Amino acid sequence: KDKIWNPSLLAADFTKLGKELNDLSNEGIDWIHIDILDGHFAPNISIGSDPIKQLREVSDLFFDIHLMVVHPETFIPKFIEAGADSISFHVETEDDIEKCFALIEEAGIKKGLVISPDTPVDALKPYLNNIDLITVMSVYPGFGGQSFIENSLDRIKEIKKLTKDYDILVAVDGGVNSKTIEKVKDAGADVFVAGTAIFNGDKSKNIKLLNNIIHD
Repeated sequence: KDKIWNPSLLAADFTKLGKELNDLSNEGIDWIHIDILDGHFAPNISIGSDPIKQLREVSDLFFDIHLMVVHPETFIPKFIEAGADSISFHVETEDDIEKCFALIEEAGIKKGLVISPDTPVDALKPYLNNIDLITVMSVYPGFGGQSFIENSLDRIKEIKKLTKDYDILVAVDGGVNSKTIEKVKDAGADVFVAGTAIFNGDKSKNIKLLNNIIHD
């Protein structure tokens, strides 16, 4: 599988989001990771579905929606309508996971589960038949710029083992930068969510640097 860069929109310059997405496309990036926070699941609020709908009109990137919300069931239809290509929500949700999957499936887009740092990997087992993407949180949900949690590497390896007979991409989200990327790649991650490591400073240089490390 090719390694997929998935820059995190939260780290972009919100005064020029359309341009930011266009710049990423020009650098050969295909995905954009969009964190939706409800202020309850994690103590922060991010962005609603309307701005995403507007961005959809000016961008062909693969919109990977990450719902950090207590009740994904109420959010999923809004982001389907806004043009999501993939919707992931947390295995720790209070909603019915199968019901949420059914909503996403109906739209014919990809579906995923996200697992927080303190949740046992086994929580994913019942759902492996039903997902395209697993995102391993390597920081605590809700804030950019946190340090990478080292035992996430073991969790990625464990999930790669669990999913070896399934067609599931494994993503890592949090603290991915030039210092951690090699370890994350060696642990087996397919998709790299990176925020500040891409958007802080010169995006083009940052992407080249990370690409060089990953294809070394």
